Amino acid sequence: MSSMQTFNAIILCAFLVLIPSGSYAAGDLLDAQSLAYDPAVPTLKDVLGYAYGERISSHQQIVGYSQALARSNPERMKLIEYATSWEGRKLYYIIISAADNIAALAQHQQAIQKLAQPEALTEAETTRLIKTLPATAWLAYGVHGDEVSSSDAALHTAYHLLASENDPLVDKILKDTLVFIDPLQNPDGHDRFVNHFRLNRGLHADDYPQAAERVQQWPGSRTNHYFFDLNRDWFAMTQPETKGRIRILQEWYPLTFVDFHEMELNSTYFFPPTAAPVNPWLSAQQVASFYLFGKNNAAWFDRYGIDYYTREIFDYFYPGYGDSWPGYYGSIGMTYEQASVRGLIAKRRDGTLLTFRQSIQHHFIASLATLETAADNRVKLYEDFVNYRRSAIEQGKKGVRNYILPLRGDTSLVHKLAGLLSSQGIIVKQSDKPFSACGDFPAGSYVIPLDQPAHRLIRVLLDESVEMEADFIKEQERRRATWVGHELYDVTAWSIPLMFNIDAVPCSRKISTDLAVVANFKIHGQMSNPDAKVAFIVPWGTNAAGRFLTAALQANLQILSNDKSFTLAATEFPAGSLIFKVADNPIDLVQMLQGIAQSTGADVIGTDTSWVANGINFGSDFVIKFKPIRIAMLWNSPTLAYSAGATRFVLEQQFDYPVTVIPTSQIPGADLSQIDVLIMPSGKYNMKLLEAKLYNWVVEGGTLIALEKAVSSVSATRLLDIKEEYLAATDAEGDKNNDKSNNAREKIAKGSILASRDDYLAAIKPEKEKPDSVPGVLLRAEVDRDHWLSSGLPDTVNVLFRGDRIYTPITLDKGINVLTYPAADELLASGYLWEENREQIAFKPLVVTQQHKKGIVIAFTSSPTTRAYQDGLNLLFLNAVFRGPAHTY
Repeated sequence: MSSMQTFNAIILCAFLVLIPSGSYAAGDLLDAQSLAYDPAVPTLKDVLGYAYGERISSHQQIVGYSQALARSNPERMKLIEYATSWEGRKLYYIIISAADNIAALAQHQQAIQKLAQPEALTEAETTRLIKTLPATAWLAYGVHGDEVSSSDAALHTAYHLLASENDPLVDKILKDTLVFIDPLQNPDGHDRFVNHFRLNRGLHADDYPQAAERVQQWPGSRTNHYFFDLNRDWFAMTQPETKGRIRILQEWYPLTFVDFHEMELNSTYFFPPTAAPVNPWLSAQQVASFYLFGKNNAAWFDRYGIDYYTREIFDYFYPGYGDSWPGYYGSIGMTYEQASVRGLIAKRRDGTLLTFRQSIQHHFIASLATLETAADNRVKLYEDFVNYRRSAIEQGKKGVRNYILPLRGDTSLVHKLAGLLSSQGIIVKQSDKPFSACGDFPAGSYVIPLDQPAHRLIRVLLDESVEMEADFIKEQERRRATWVGHELYDVTAWSIPLMFNIDAVPCSRKISTDLAVVANFKIHGQMSNPDAKVAFIVPWGTNAAGRFLTAALQANLQILSNDKSFTLAATEFPAGSLIFKVADNPIDLVQMLQGIAQSTGADVIGTDTSWVANGINFGSDFVIKFKPIRIAMLWNSPTLAYSAGATRFVLEQQFDYPVTVIPTSQIPGADLSQIDVLIMPSGKYNMKLLEAKLYNWVVEGGTLIALEKAVSSVSATRLLDIKEEYLAATDAEGDKNNDKSNNAREKIAKGSILASRDDYLAAIKPEKEKPDSVPGVLLRAEVDRDHWLSSGLPDTVNVLFRGDRIYTPITLDKGINVLTYPAADELLASGYLWEENREQIAFKPLVVTQQHKKGIVIAFTSSPTTRAYQDGLNLLFLNAVFRGPAHTY
């Protein structure tokens, strides 16, 4: 039988052999002929010309069919736009319910908002609302672009709810539930996969697992336009898709939120209860509800003979997942995972075939089961929601009662953090005068009271560390010792103040100063002394000043900058400040600077003299001149797409500066004389193709910036056969305990005695071993104040460390270690770090520089742009990108 014949046979009969029980007693649940459906509601085939499982629907087709359903049932369905992707695709969500519920949407929403603020309600009013409100269930599909079955399942779920006739379950769901369906959370990545599949498909759908139609080329389709994993972005809110979702969830506070995914082909289906670790800020009621939903899901899957698993792999610790963030307003957030076909049909290791249609059906069944649970437990879920938010308020009245964000340091990031919290439903207040409480704080400082419904979210985002259970940690150490591998799924540290390198002061005292709730966090920079005759200066040290620099460069203004601090007219200007001399710039300089200050939030100070009281003068050799630069970045394989995308995003979207991306394969023949800065994202490069070109470009004045794994590439290959000459003379280290040589072992091993289990564990360790990989922690790094790369930085910064790359310090005759990690006992800022890694990382470099004649190489052993949420490292990165070329010649 051919692949196509096999595929058609499975499409026709895969589910006819099942003998299900209950209201759906026979047939394929995707077959409009097997159930009683209203012919007035258009089927997928009516609108798009194909049945479920025959094709993978594109974003345009998903929207088109959703619009057709909405037109056919305006009294029971609403289709609402909530965001626009980077590539201009609209994101929509669907609301489906009984006609009277849809007619009363505004009243229901108003009542839900009241329940979300339970402290303002009487018990009687709370009880009345809980008893009368329909449940709210949010089904979110397709956050990863190449996990395509869930979006077609979303369409069939919507159709089934609208078209089913004489179906008691559907009638109950519609009567007791507002069903929210987000059919496609990542349209840019989704269409990237659809286009790839259509381009590579041959005469028939191919079941070979490594067929081109399912094996994606760089950058893959999982991510959005800027290669962000949208399932890690929830609290950071860097992407428009995430921002839209956060906003609409706070309009409805759905009681349950399900994020539908796909996983490895040879797996089955996952739904909660989750694996350990579970974030301790999740309530016991929420954990219990995982079992409530899981047991009903299991009953449905058993009914249809579908294999599944629970309590493995997928944990609930990191708050940036799509399932976890809703949990911190009181929802039951869950991830569902279906084995992925990545096409229309695929052969598993055991020889069985999995089809796209089966995948759609599995997600559809899970959707129905979830809606049934929500409808059956409507009152309980509302009671749990209200109790969650009430208990949060009570928790906030004990112990730590406030977080204070002092308006100091990088004040632009203080404002940004306050706004980020507010956008996630957290009440943020501000004082317009100085005050004292757990310290002295300047006017403009923010206060976040903890006696509010978002208490747990505040603690999750602002606490320096969130601890995992001791038993779980003990088990991970046991597994590592036996090389089984740890079970940590993502980073163990994410404290936003630490990643922003700003203070967040926990305070257990009552704050007596007058505070006002803040809603607008847009800050406009001010100009003092606009009639200044000599110069205007923008103090360095804030992200706002960084945005000012990039805007001024693109406006072709002439900019000087100091590598050392100076004091002018009693004001101290830190290293890195931007100096705009009146004589060097256009006649409308003041108006241009005022406009940039307004848009960036940076302040500008005018001066009528260049005489300094302390420090360097404007004419010093320690004053550089910025030049307009072209930034290029290596692109395509072998760069890691996450690293390339985040780095490009930081420059283009956070600092509005264009980046030229060059496919790595084009570098040997490219004219690099037009490039001032070349960034190598993390990746494993073939330096035999690149080294001569890059070295010749650097020595002629280029600035080469290598991130993470790229550091190994620029440090591993000798340049042009010059003995001991490397682009970056630092090496990735092996295990600190490995002192064995690289010589081949003798054929007959030397006899040994293993007197203890410790001896046994030592005996089975490989001879050549790297340090254990770290899932993700925040480490402290100390700054060399004498180097220009440190301009505007505090004495210590925090950086996200992941992986197993630890590098040797560069020797003084080769370069400078500009940022280094401190001693082992001072190293960890947040998260869980293996002890041997802690010892080995101590005093190793985070950033090294090496001069090569006219040019320079700057190596970041951990990337400052990861996930674009380490805003506290943005100035360091900007110093490398923009000050680097100013120090070449």
